[in-house]
Amino acid sequence: MNTTACTIVPPHILRALARSSDERVAQAAEHTLRTRLTVEGKRAAQARRPRPGDRSAPGGSGFLPRDLQARAERTLDLPPTATTTPNPQRSIHDAQQGTKLPGVLERSEGEPAVADESVNEAYDGLGATWSLYYDVFGRNSLDDNGLPLVASVHYDKKFDNAYWDGEQMVFGDGDGVYFSSFTDSVDVIAHELTHGLTQYTAGFVYVGQSGALNESVSDVFGSMVKQRSLGQSAARADWLIGQGLFTARVHGEALRSMKAPGTAYDDPNIGKDPQPATMDGYQHLPHDDSGDNGGVHINSGIPNHAFYLAAAALGANSWETVGPVWYDTLTRGGLPKDADFAGFAAATIKAAATRYGADSEQERAVRTAWEQVKVVVSA
Repeated sequence: MNTTACTIVPPHILRALARSSDERVAQAAEHTLRTRLTVEGKRAAQARRPRPGDRSAPGGSGFLPRDLQARAERTLDLPPTATTTPNPQRSIHDAQQGTKLPGVLERSEGEPAVADESVNEAYDGLGATWSLYYDVFGRNSLDDNGLPLVASVHYDKKFDNAYWDGEQMVFGDGDGVYFSSFTDSVDVIAHELTHGLTQYTAGFVYVGQSGALNESVSDVFGSMVKQRSLGQSAARADWLIGQGLFTARVHGEALRSMKAPGTAYDDPNIGKDPQPATMDGYQHLPHDDSGDNGGVHINSGIPNHAFYLAAAALGANSWETVGPVWYDTLTRGGLPKDADFAGFAAATIKAAATRYGADSEQERAVRTAWEQVKVVVSA
């Protein structure tokens, strides 16, 4: 099974822009689409390795290439086996509009801000995501073993995307017409990094409903990072993913809305947000690149909406109420890599009962949320 690149911008938006009469926009979109296929091969090779997170595997701390691992350790000036209190181990590089990764090291862990705004945004976004994982869920980086977090900004020219390539984060600057820099939204940074978390835990296959769950989990954690960074409760949050990516030219707020799937944008150049909020609108698409691997960026609106509904019902802060339920479901094992919505829903209900008690307010909220999005869960 091939593994498609986990990119933040859905291919249907890029395909629409590839038809633009503006040659600059069309070329940027076409080039970005081609890059997805290149990354697909790299991620497929990554997926064939032993399951990430297995501490018995060679290297112990994950599958970062040895040169990047060594560079991160030199940057920190810490021995690989340091036993100090866990901290993020970030290194931010400048690809300088090229495609050779990681690029020139610009900022390492603990160093002050630099003049490059994208470098600082990536640094802060990786830190905010690491903080949610560790401070809220007690997890030390993606692999729970202190894996260094590597990112490259200014990737390629007019690159309309951001992605996790199986080993590091990559951010484009956008075409400047419809998309701005992809480090502008902290939830985008957290979304893509969470593809790494899923890689090291449930490992959902990136096709069909399991692929939509892969995308949804990233939206869920991206939204929690954004809400926690802003100090927003479930009631105050906007539940938008990728707000700030679109330029003023686009008629839309963001790439996706967890609160109201299908309403994030409606623009003559990129189309209308196709995400369904319930199974009534589920889209059966080809399980290949032409169909977004079965609509992974589209049907993810359904589990996204379930998380929103559960969080809204419980109130308070999403990362303190329903967030732990999703984290437990993702990390405690038992789910097949090709899990469908019904299987994942059942697992979240069980996780809520385990953490909070059977028939607890939390379990009822989670169960009701799945019923509202019309995912049928067997007794």
